[in-house]
Amino acid sequence: MTRFTLRRYANLSCAILLGLSTAPATLLAAEADFANTRARLEMAMEGPTRTPAEIARDFTERKPVETLEFFRFRHDMKVLELIPGAGWYTKLLGPTVRGSGKLYVAINTDTVEQQLLNQPGFDEVSVLRLPEGMNLRNLEDFQFDVKDLDLVLTFRNLHNLSAQNRAVLNKAVYDSLKPGGLYGIKDHTRRHMEGDTRENGRRLDPVLVIKELLDAGFEFVDYTNLHASPIDGLTLEVGDETVTGQTDRFTLLFRKP
Repeated sequence: MTRFTLRRYANLSCAILLGLSTAPATLLAAEADFANTRARLEMAMEGPTRTPAEIARDFTERKPVETLEFFRFRHDMKVLELIPGAGWYTKLLGPTVRGSGKLYVAINTDTVEQQLLNQPGFDEVSVLRLPEGMNLRNLEDFQFDVKDLDLVLTFRNLHNLSAQNRAVLNKAVYDSLKPGGLYGIKDHTRRHMEGDTRENGRRLDPVLVIKELLDAGFEFVDYTNLHASPIDGLTLEVGDETVTGQTDRFTLLFRKP
């Protein structure tokens, strides 16, 4: 099996799934529209809750401004962040939308609730709960207690779910979005159609992700190579010291029709 990268999937995704082209004037308009959000994001990047270790990842690994611009994020949106972990992105999203939009967080929110949401500037962030007895390994059909979201985001999380649980989550996301709402996904890349191994357990096949989202009713909008990494041969566990922080990561955007 040859290595899968999104660069090698570009022609297929554009020609078969997208059939779209972006004119220079459209790109310039999008950049101008993002200017106010960019300014707010850059202020959030200097926020007092961010640690030196978090800041160190801004321009080398995570590229949050470019990533969120790709996801069409705007400061006046209603946004849901799934599985926020320790809140690396929450620390940027919360202050950016505060006062003009709305941020929700859902699933595995204990750390951000205990360590972040009680800090100044995060008072408008709301937590959405799973139904009693559910968790990432045990999802049954449910709905988030919010409707008409503009954008749902998840960063390096879907690999933690089985295919069945991803299907349940994707349906809940679909139902929570308004028509035209967007779903942005970033995760560690697995070789296309490679079976489960000890090394690839925290990786996910992006072609499979696209199929699953299309099956859930989403339209495939775009991909970016922002987080592609030629250093990563897709053979090592993502925590291996030779690739940690430098794994190849796919970044995909979908839309609810």
